[in-house]
Amino acid sequence: MMINKSNFKKHVIESTDLTLVQFKTEWNGACQIVSMIYDDLARSYKGSANFYTVDVEKEAGLNSEYGISELPTILFFKAGEVIDHIVGLTPKDVLKNKIDNALINSAN
Repeated sequence: MMINKSNFKKHVIESTDLTLVQFKTEWNGACQIVSMIYDDLARSYKGSANFYTVDVEKEAGLNSEYGISELPTILFFKAGEVIDHIVGLTPKDVLKNKIDNALINSAN
């Protein structure tokens, strides 16, 4: 689900669930590849984690607020804090392992 600066706080910062936010652009090839993986994992982890997307060209400011200079970047949030991140073209199994670890660690 696409989110913007006005609903970012509600969906991401105020959430107590594990929340992933993908920062991307539509035209970037690496972003397109990661988006397919991200969307597939969002379906797999439905009910366990929240998945959101920010188009940095439409939502200028959010990426600089979080120090994002390379795309795609996925930030992992828990209780409003960034707990992990991934930058660039990342294999599905690496992303899946990071999600699993974040879910295990956030349950403790």
